[in-house]
Amino acid sequence: MFYRRKFHIVKNEFVNTFNAHFNETNLPNQTKYGARLIGRWMVPNNDISTEIFALWEYDSYEKYIVIEAKVKGDTEHVNRVNKWYEKNGGRDYVYKKYILEVKNEQLKSTLN
Repeated sequence: MFYRRKFHIVKNEFVNTFNAHFNETNLPNQTKYGARLIGRWMVPNNDISTEIFALWEYDSYEKYIVIEAKVKGDTEHVNRVNKWYEKNGGRDYVYKKYILEVKNEQLKSTLN
């Protein structure tokens, strides 16, 4: 199995918008191609931001690569994402104003 953690630090004023986008756009497209969401959580980071992260499971790293290629190659999905960015001021604006940090990390087990 391959596990990944997608991590965002988001300004508090944008949390509801960001979560709605995940639920309405990103989650359906990921699961459509075989990604399995273990869960998604958020926790206050400080007075102005919140940490939001999701744990994903794949059969293997190779399957993850295939699924990600399908997600990024889905023209309808890409168009929905681009429209969401445009609605919120554009991609650059969203990343300068609302999304402070993003990490996409492989998780490695500590169990034998």
